[in-house]
Amino acid sequence: MIQQPELTVIMPVYNLEKYLGRALDHLAKQDNANFKLLIVNDGSTDNTRKVAESYRDQFRYFKIINKTNGGLSDARNVGLAHVDTPYFTFHDGDDWVAPSYTDFFVRAFHEHPDAAMVSCGFWIDYENKEGSVQVGRKVACGMKRKASAYRLIVNFVGSLFNNRICPSPVKGYTWNKGYRLAIVQQNHLSFMKNLAFMEDQIFTVQYLAASSGFYCDNQPLYHYWQRKDSMVHNYSLKMIPDNFKTNYIVGKIILKDLWQERRKKKPISEQELAEVTERNQQ
Repeated sequence: MIQQPELTVIMPVYNLEKYLGRALDHLAKQDNANFKLLIVNDGSTDNTRKVAESYRDQFRYFKIINKTNGGLSDARNVGLAHVDTPYFTFHDGDDWVAPSYTDFFVRAFHEHPDAAMVSCGFWIDYENKEGSVQVGRKVACGMKRKASAYRLIVNFVGSLFNNRICPSPVKGYTWNKGYRLAIVQQNHLSFMKNLAFMEDQIFTVQYLAASSGFYCDNQPLYHYWQRKDSMVHNYSLKMIPDNFKTNYIVGKIILKDLWQERRKKKPISEQELAEVTERNQQ
């Protein structure tokens, strides 16, 4: 008897007919096929919807939501509203994953019940270059304290040098993270709209600030496809103010959360110190 799926993969898509088949081919070959695939078609004007529908029979749990175009954050929020499994992750329609991708998140949450968020490593693949480049393979994995988790997610130094200096296998992306639905619902979390980019980092930082327990593994299971016509690589003037706005929001959230964490740690009193010293001398 097949158990109810514990993981939902949310895939927002917009005009990706050229790449979507590759993404779905890899998802259809997962070692753990017991997951839900939720595709949010954000008003595509090409054959994206047709390509997606052609894969319906290759998944145990498959759903397409067709909506008018509202942008990536809106599509992600629509996907979040339809999740009914304990855990979820995101997947961009032009990327692809290793066979153990979905199993990693379920297994990681089971093996680390104190973790509110889990993260795997990733590869970077370039349109005009052969081979995959693993990011941050030397970074120690395991359970991380909040300050360390924030450094791996935000990684200000690495971001200035395109993740070539002090590379992090974590970053603020959502596609290499596993989240708990209960935390999102309890804290009414959603993706901020009207940003040119980095809305995923804001969501991830907000999520971590509202929870506790972060587990990361630098095993690369996700292939991040770098294509010239992607939104991230098409420079626009809106990116300049959005970059300052995003960094300000992220910095404010982190500072407030770390300050509150510090206030929770009460210093040991003189009486408690004397009791500990006395026990050690006995």
